[in-house]
Amino acid sequence: MSHLDLDPTQLDRYSRHIILDDVGPEGQKDLLDAKVLVLGAGGLGAPIIQYLAAAGVGTLGIADDDEVELSNLQRQVIHGDDDVGRKKVDSAAEFVADLNPDVDVERHELRVTPDNIEELIDGYDFVVDGTDNFETRYLVNDACTLAGIPFSHGSIFRFEGQVTTFAGDDDSPCYRCLFPEAPPAGMVPNCATAGVLGVLPGTVGCLQATETVKHIMSKGETLDGSMLFFDALDMEFDKVEIPKQDDCPVCGDDPAIESVHDVEYTASCAIDVGGDSEPEIEASD
Repeated sequence: MSHLDLDPTQLDRYSRHIILDDVGPEGQKDLLDAKVLVLGAGGLGAPIIQYLAAAGVGTLGIADDDEVELSNLQRQVIHGDDDVGRKKVDSAAEFVADLNPDVDVERHELRVTPDNIEELIDGYDFVVDGTDNFETRYLVNDACTLAGIPFSHGSIFRFEGQVTTFAGDDDSPCYRCLFPEAPPAGMVPNCATAGVLGVLPGTVGCLQATETVKHIMSKGETLDGSMLFFDALDMEFDKVEIPKQDDCPVCGDDPAIESVHDVEYTASCAIDVGGDSEPEIEASD
């Protein structure tokens, strides 16, 4: 089968991939066949969506219920001045269509909640978390870990960022192995109150996109089992190990969390001890 049925336009578009010995037409075909869900079409989601679309990831799910604001444009590079007031999923989908017609976009204009996340992630090969609050991060971790779906986590704060990948293997840790519960409400301010260097999410989002592409093609080593910290002011990277914890409440030997409905995703994201509410969680950054 010549070039795995890539047509002449694709052979040209992806030529710089195809000539790489570790990618070739086989790796490009893996990308074209992949389904990736990006949660958030904001600061982190923008470069993630941009580079995954350019790489030829065949199906991109984009989940966000927010609208583009003028203050977003300092860092959310897939949106423009004319997009202010539009839904981010619509602006993002239009950007992808202009960039690469090979990519099918599945729009999910919604807030992620414990009631919809299982259906939302079902059928995707990989999830990229570009959200901006602890509640969603824990919800994504728990849902993906329980479903066995690999995912990338990224976060940003002022001049610093962090990235990791959770492969979902038996010996892989999860986010709760490192942070069993979120810090108390108000301890960590968000970008709206603390500010963020505009180029920082570009760096962190590109690292997440790199992790995604490598995982899809089964090439190289991902950050599974470690977290990469980036300090933009000092231009330093540090990597720390994330050991799998036997007592982890979601991936440990005797997990206390068997469903996303076992957790109250507010403030500490602690295991539910009898609360009835299931609040909505933002899926944007």
